[in-house]
Amino acid sequence: RIMYLLWPLLFLHVSAQRLTLFDDRLKQPKQEGRVRLVGDLPSSGRVEVYHDGQWGTVCDDGWELAEAQVVCRQLGFPGAISVMAGGQYGEGSGPIWLDDMNCKGSESSLSECSFKGWGVTDCSHKEDAGVVCETGKNITSNRQFSVDNSLGLSHDLGILFDSGDSCDFRINVQDTSEEEELTFCVHKMILMFYPELNITNDSRNLTVNVSQTCHPHVSAFLRYLYTRQIDVSITSAQCLHQLAFIFGVKKLMEDVGRTFTLLLPEDNTFLTQVSMYEYGVRTGDLVLQENVLQYLSWNCEYLISSPVWSTISFHMMDALLQRSDLIVNDEAFLLEALETWIQDKGEEISSDQQASLLNHIRFLLIPVDKLYETQFSSSVLRQNHEKLYLTGLLRGFQFNALPFSKIRNQMDNMSSEYLSRIYTGDEWSVIINDTTVNYPYYHYGQNNRIQTFSTPAHPSALYREQKVQWKAQVFLSAQECSNYGMSCTSFPVARFYGYGNQERYTSTIRYSNRLILSCKYENNVFHVQDFKNSMAVIPNNSSMDLPNPCPDDYSFRFVVRPEYI
Repeated sequence: RIMYLLWPLLFLHVSAQRLTLFDDRLKQPKQEGRVRLVGDLPSSGRVEVYHDGQWGTVCDDGWELAEAQVVCRQLGFPGAISVMAGGQYGEGSGPIWLDDMNCKGSESSLSECSFKGWGVTDCSHKEDAGVVCETGKNITSNRQFSVDNSLGLSHDLGILFDSGDSCDFRINVQDTSEEEELTFCVHKMILMFYPELNITNDSRNLTVNVSQTCHPHVSAFLRYLYTRQIDVSITSAQCLHQLAFIFGVKKLMEDVGRTFTLLLPEDNTFLTQVSMYEYGVRTGDLVLQENVLQYLSWNCEYLISSPVWSTISFHMMDALLQRSDLIVNDEAFLLEALETWIQDKGEEISSDQQASLLNHIRFLLIPVDKLYETQFSSSVLRQNHEKLYLTGLLRGFQFNALPFSKIRNQMDNMSSEYLSRIYTGDEWSVIINDTTVNYPYYHYGQNNRIQTFSTPAHPSALYREQKVQWKAQVFLSAQECSNYGMSCTSFPVARFYGYGNQERYTSTIRYSNRLILSCKYENNVFHVQDFKNSMAVIPNNSSMDLPNPCPDDYSFRFVVRPEYI
């Protein structure tokens, strides 16, 4: 039936009045609170905000990276690179609308931040603030993934869209930061296949607000409405998801969300991932939020060491700290990172929010020597929440000093506090880097894909001197498996098992060990899995949660994770 309805469109004559991209740009009323950048490039310049019928500037008092992040994201960029103060992009004219800005970094628009009041300032235009926004140039590549939900006739319908022949419906794409808009002429019959748009026979036009950064992707999106085919890259994913959300094209939203998961490893700055998480929060896309959080959890150490760490929002920090799949050196490292983040945020984070985040720190699992040092800390968290901090330390010392039989009854009350995250300190993990050389015969002493090491039976100080021996192996061929009396059907495959004293602790301790795959020379963990019967068969690229961005040069990290039963 759909094909029957579409065929007449393909045979209509060319309309003499058809509109194409950039034709008939129309003046539209400006919107309160819009921002724009005045400069030579669209991604950098003097910040101006629209209020009370005219554009005005922003004073650089209190102008920091959090404020810049809000501006850049409001304009559709992934984030901010730097702030520019002192009129470096020239002096503006007219009113100075905003002064003493204080943003949290998670606001959707600059006018939502705290400031003195509209037009209340003691600044001159020599102090006009500016920003440099991230444009995606640091993305390691811009691979594309194809989305194909075509019904047939896609090629012909694509030609119809490109030509605009006999178009009868106008879509006005209004820029959220400029005075102009783009106009597209499309076919009403096509839009009527998307009931969320509420297009009727009497409808003649539709106006949507889309940030300037997404304008290059609007044409491809509208073409998708005809062909049900589109290529998605990391630079277009957020814009296409936003357009699908605006137009109510749920299938494309889902497809772009899944595709973005495949694209997550492409941006090693973390700007895109953080921006996409915040966008997922705004649109209520729980799947997108979870996919981004999983990736950031796996790459938590790299995230902490990046400039983006100090800019993430409270709700993102709260979500991360509740996860057990965080990959970090140890819990003390995570506590230190939280304290740094709180110091950088300053008064943006309330006392109650600080306490909430501190409750997510698993003091019980901080190594006992570091736990001892932590009690002498003079950190902001210790000063602001001494009782809560000392309670965490006390519980940590109890956990390290008391036998399991004494604390067993309290385990349920402690919820996730005693559950290990994925701690990669040298005491608990080993790396195998050799993934290319094939060992056809049994050469144990020469095989770099076999490692043995020992760990304490459990993180508690009671088990510190009670060691468990571990053997980690990676096999690349059936012959290698056969050398060890095993039959393997898929490669590579990893084997990880304990021996010696491990059996002594099976009634009290279980080991939920993990295998981590990461690129050797890039900050990128792309796969984490557990072991079943001491074995972990590495899935192929098409079945991994994330694609392998370094298929010929990655490492295996074996992590021991003891837990009380």
